[in-house]
Amino acid sequence: ETEPLTSKKDASDCNEGEDCKENGLLVRNPKSALRLVEDGNKVHPSPGDKGEAAQISNGYSGVQSSVPCNGMGEVEDAQGTAPAATTTTTTTTSTTCGAEGQQQLMELEDRETWSKKIDFLLSVIGYAVDLGNVWRFPYICYQNGGGAFLIPYTIMAIFGGIPLFYMELALGQYHRNGCISIWRKICPIFKGIGFAICIIDLYVASYYNTIMAWAFYYLVSSFTAELPWTSCTNAWNTGNCTNYFSKDNVSWSLHSISPAEEFYTRQVLQVHRSNGLDDLGGISWQLTLCLLLIFTIVYFSIWKGVKTSGKVVWVTATFPYIILFILLVRGATLPGAWRGVLYYLKPDWQKLLATEVWVDAAAQIFFSLGPGFGVLLAYASYNKFHNNCYQDALVTSTVNCVTSFVSGFVIFTVLGYMAEMRNEDVSEVAKDTGPSLLFITYAEAIANMPASTFFAIIFFLMLLTLGLDSTFAGLEGVITGVLDEFPHVWSKRRELFVLGLTIVCFLGSLATLTFGGAYVVKLFEEYATGPAVLTVVFLEAVAVAWFYGITQFCNDVKEMLGFTPGWYWRVCWVAISPIFLLFVTCSFLSNPPELRLFEYNYPYWTTVVGYCIGTSSVICIPIYMVYRLIITPGTLKERILKSITPETATEIPFGDIRMNAV
Repeated sequence: ETEPLTSKKDASDCNEGEDCKENGLLVRNPKSALRLVEDGNKVHPSPGDKGEAAQISNGYSGVQSSVPCNGMGEVEDAQGTAPAATTTTTTTTSTTCGAEGQQQLMELEDRETWSKKIDFLLSVIGYAVDLGNVWRFPYICYQNGGGAFLIPYTIMAIFGGIPLFYMELALGQYHRNGCISIWRKICPIFKGIGFAICIIDLYVASYYNTIMAWAFYYLVSSFTAELPWTSCTNAWNTGNCTNYFSKDNVSWSLHSISPAEEFYTRQVLQVHRSNGLDDLGGISWQLTLCLLLIFTIVYFSIWKGVKTSGKVVWVTATFPYIILFILLVRGATLPGAWRGVLYYLKPDWQKLLATEVWVDAAAQIFFSLGPGFGVLLAYASYNKFHNNCYQDALVTSTVNCVTSFVSGFVIFTVLGYMAEMRNEDVSEVAKDTGPSLLFITYAEAIANMPASTFFAIIFFLMLLTLGLDSTFAGLEGVITGVLDEFPHVWSKRRELFVLGLTIVCFLGSLATLTFGGAYVVKLFEEYATGPAVLTVVFLEAVAVAWFYGITQFCNDVKEMLGFTPGWYWRVCWVAISPIFLLFVTCSFLSNPPELRLFEYNYPYWTTVVGYCIGTSSVICIPIYMVYRLIITPGTLKERILKSITPETATEIPFGDIRMNAV
């Protein structure tokens, strides 16, 4: 490390299957257009070179990435073999021989990067801001004390959500790998985390896109002069249908059902044709066509990589904000809107003494920011090495939280209007939760506004765009993870792999397209992702902070950004964030949710099935740990030490060569 860059060293021998000895040769990338040093006698860098030269003295060797060697001290490049004597510039190297070296050589090819910084920011914002921001946060907020809920929400964001968000961005950007292969460079025994993440992402894709299919069905149905969920004269309506917005005097009874609810349950979902999870019924061909079109859009948006998806998010990530602003202005001008806002923000300070409120705050900020799905690792891996991911983490997480808060005003101004029209309390109107809040309550309010067709079209377009970029992100997490793990198989066949993945996700969604598909969506939403993702991120935080080492991780961040994370970040990563995750996970497992949808109470056996689905992804982690220890030679102690030691060095860009972190 203290040798001048132009010093001469003899080539060292390397044996097949072993690491080459120190002081090997620096081999220029065949694609490189620049030399490390143009003048053989130039030892001291010019002012313009000082920034790059400083990287050499910071605990790293200025080396070309690991390349296979032939056992004769000669190193092969893409054009043939170059004898050691013919190489003019040498420095300390770490050259890997054998099959592992060949895999690393493939990784050396120029990795795709974002066309512009804004593409990355919009992609991350589009991923974090999804349908849950519109329906989940407002409901959780008013249920847990209104304005008082913002206190635990902010505390959990500062000490739990944002540090984890920042950690994943930094890991992905530094190591430049997806969720599977990155563990070779951190702690190999935890590689099962990557496989668990991919399974979780597939589960999410199997039900999340179905919700978008519902929104697409509403969008197509909105292109009429009179919206179909405004009257009780349709073929799907029952005798209990009551339209209290009609000019006739009607009385709202205990058995009354709004036309919007009957359109959602009897026409879109057709749940009346299913008896529950044990009798799902047939498949809705209308929803199947909607989902097929959505997956077609998804495929052609991500099949070429971040170069194409980075352009699509210019529409899918920005359009929702335009619509939210329009709907906010419209909602604020409705009669009774103030009642909804008051109900939304009126603080109930006694709620802060309840443990459930803090659990809900922690769960909301965690699932809103979205660490643990491999998306942040994948997106950050396409950044330039010295990109300021610290600033990105603060900006995107702040935008996400503010969006959730503003969405509450969009929803509750309309709920106040509904309460005014029904002559009821807002609490009676706001009983619907989850997707029902959007597809029943909000849809009904829109249908009875002036220019209802226009507002319905833009609202359901907004829901589609909110969901699409989150789907792009989830699938990109799987794609990047698999392509980085198996580059020799899929690196040149990305389009084919993405096609196969979308087909698998579509086939996996068929159960959610049945007449009882809404029950399946609810089951997957509660059990398939929640505790599994919490467990994954808890283990990820422990692996990085305690096995890889918080000091090493902070040095990595300094290598990228030029400064070391302060004590606040270190304490959060080492202790507070893992405790935060353990707290939420234990709270969930100790009090599993009692599921109920419409008039259907989930039987006990569905809880067992739900836990089995959630466990099916997490089980990959201990299985891989056992497999790793079995295949590693040596005593048990040696196996453990080898399994927690990074296998390969991380290559750090240095002009047209790369350095290995050693």
